[in-house]
Amino acid sequence: MHRYLVLLIRRPQVDPAVVPLHQQFLEDLRAEGRNEMSGPFGDKSGGAYLLKAASMDEAREIAFRDPAHTSGGWDITLYEWHAH
Repeated sequence: MHRYLVLLIRRPQVDPAVVPLHQQFLEDLRAEGRNEMSGPFGDKSGGAYLLKAASMDEAREIAFRDPAHTSGGWDITLYEWHAH
């Protein structure tokens, strides 16, 4: 498994009702052993999570199922991360 840093930046049209759905998505990933850590930025502009996946394609497929993405409220960018 590789690690991918998933960055989420809020757009002006964020629907607050999506936040609990996004949080549940992250909890489900944690239960699957795929989310090592996650959290919001201090300025409330977005957040990030560390995702485990076999490939960038798989990481994108998972991240793009996130309600934060499917709702259109956040811009999502993924980076393969070689953390130590």
